[in-house]
Amino acid sequence: MAGRGKLIAVIGDEDTCTGFLLGGIGELNKNRKPNFLVIEKNTSVTEIEETFKGFLARDDIGIILINQFIAEMIRHAIDAHTQSIPAVLEIPSKEHPYDASKDSILRRAKGMFSAEDFR
Repeated sequence: MAGRGKLIAVIGDEDTCTGFLLGGIGELNKNRKPNFLVIEKNTSVTEIEETFKGFLARDDIGIILINQFIAEMIRHAIDAHTQSIPAVLEIPSKEHPYDASKDSILRRAKGMFSAEDFR
């Protein structure tokens, strides 16, 4: 990856992935593996978790975007990820609004600061 930036990976519903793909994030690595997973009704939790762990293991991915309602399905895997890169960001979807109380990354970040830090 010398001289190149890192990719954004997306795990999301069809609308979310389509929007990001139209924005130009779609890539295949040297093993022909895409940097996105479209979640459909018949997508298993095992497949979602395996894809997430696969994205964590790839050295060409710097950010993983995941719909929050999908993140809830694999919360244990997201909570187990403690490294800063790739960063895991939970995003809303069209049918499921963002709920900050469910975002484990945000809860972890809030724990790093006290009320005194913001005065």
